[in-house]
Amino acid sequence: MLSDKKTKEILEKNNLLEPEQIKEFSQKAEKKNQQLDVFLIAGNVITEDILYNAVATSHDLPFVNLKDKAINQDVLFLIPEPIASTYHIIAFEKTDKELSVAMIDPDDVQTIEFIKRKVNLPVKIYISTPGAIKDAAKAYHKSLETELKSINKKTNVRVSAVVKGGEKGKKQSQLQDLAQDVPVIRVVDTLLEYAIFEGASDIHIEPAEKSVIVRFRIDGILREVMNLPKKLQDGILARIKILSNLKLDEHRLPQDGRFKIETKEYKISFRVSILPVFDGEKAVMRLLDEGKKILDLEELGLNSQSLKIVKQNLAKPHGMILVTGPTGSGKTTTLYTMVNLLNTTKVNIATVEDPIEYRMSKINQSQVNPKIEFTFAKGLRALLRQDPDIIMVGEIRDKETASIAINAAMTGHLVLSTLHTNDAPTTLPRLLDMGIEPFLVSSTVNMILAQRLVRKLCQQCISSYNLTAQEVEQMNKDHGINIENLTKMLSKAETSKEKTPKASAQNRDLSSILFFKGKGCNKCGNLGYKGRIGIYEVLDMTEEIKHLVASRATADDILAKARENGMLSMLEDGFLKAKSGITSIEELLRVIKE
Repeated sequence: MLSDKKTKEILEKNNLLEPEQIKEFSQKAEKKNQQLDVFLIAGNVITEDILYNAVATSHDLPFVNLKDKAINQDVLFLIPEPIASTYHIIAFEKTDKELSVAMIDPDDVQTIEFIKRKVNLPVKIYISTPGAIKDAAKAYHKSLETELKSINKKTNVRVSAVVKGGEKGKKQSQLQDLAQDVPVIRVVDTLLEYAIFEGASDIHIEPAEKSVIVRFRIDGILREVMNLPKKLQDGILARIKILSNLKLDEHRLPQDGRFKIETKEYKISFRVSILPVFDGEKAVMRLLDEGKKILDLEELGLNSQSLKIVKQNLAKPHGMILVTGPTGSGKTTTLYTMVNLLNTTKVNIATVEDPIEYRMSKINQSQVNPKIEFTFAKGLRALLRQDPDIIMVGEIRDKETASIAINAAMTGHLVLSTLHTNDAPTTLPRLLDMGIEPFLVSSTVNMILAQRLVRKLCQQCISSYNLTAQEVEQMNKDHGINIENLTKMLSKAETSKEKTPKASAQNRDLSSILFFKGKGCNKCGNLGYKGRIGIYEVLDMTEEIKHLVASRATADDILAKARENGMLSMLEDGFLKAKSGITSIEELLRVIKE
């Protein structure tokens, strides 16, 4: 459907309703929690044909009545059904030179670009009504029903039900036939292709009672993208299992696998996890872009102060560098970036990971395998016999791995690893809790970097604003932020860039500082955000902090000393990025709260 903003623009521009009427109907639609165009059409205030003819006129595009069109099946299926129904777009004519498509929102640039790439033809856009597109889309189901009936007849298995009973061999062959069928392959290929196009990091395929829900995780947020018929459930799961080389007839136990898609444009590895749930089996696929350029430290979002500390510690020949944070906070990306900087022909770099997420040239990468008892600890022991200069351990999970890593750092190796802690100062007591002696921790750990990922504001629709006094007060109440200290820090950062400061830090309050947010546009899918960046706190192991660790000081004591030494917290780093228009305060507080 059209956004409310777009609907209002169309109504005003074409004089379809008076401004007072638009305001009145907008308020009524909001009370009913309906989109404005849906409310107006349902209430017979305006017809679909009038509204969408106006859309066509406003964009200088032709209007098409799909009811008069006999659409060829081959043309229809150039846009797969899940995309057509979710994004309200239909292909209705094709020549050697172009593909004609009907849609309701010509500003949906992403979907248009996706279709251009998929069909490898220029796309000519027509405007039609939602009702006409919905009616035209029924042709998909007629075709699908015919094909599904042929599958049922061929395999003697109902597609809508999980196969039960019968011989194991027969069951597997039936599912294999299902997975090789054209509509199933078409649906799965579309899901994978569109997830790559949208920049998703994960695909969730979730069986419900009457449908199959597909969600993509984009920029860390799960978003429902389409709802598929329940009858496709078994075929989709079988297809994914075949791609991942998993057991087709195993429905009771979890399974893990992987596969790869490689084209001229991209090289994506899919890590697959299948889990039995109440309504069938859920599949989650993690997308890893193997062709992606490894970032440098500046691109990760490290500020100048933190960047200096990181580079100084990477230059040290031995010791330990730890990257901490929860799952999905970008720790692995940071580690790979550091290792890439250290990767020269003069050093031998070896890693032990679970799993190997990105292949790196000239680096010896090993993957743990619990099934054959190849653990982080065993892998690390083996690496030490390979004459390494630099070792990367995917994660320190237990005392044994921690002890070997600490000893390696003591004996002339530079060790990089990750740990699950909320912030940098709590990492040191965490190592002591694992049973590592305080003097070993204080003498080997060089630096701890804690991080989270925040969504970046879309630079196409960014706008500035000031916080109100009530919002500042509420922020202090909900998150316990020291507003006075924060204001001083932000004011200092702001005035240091100005030759003639307008106001001193002491005379300012947080509501006087300019912040930013995204309004939402077609470039960012009306979300106001596009991409992610890290917020960091970097704890340098100074002599004072080493002394605190050796005397088993608490995390609070370590934090106090680190702050005294000038360490910026993740929250402060985030606020600096919010003030610079990189992210928003809302996004920052959401991530910090989680």
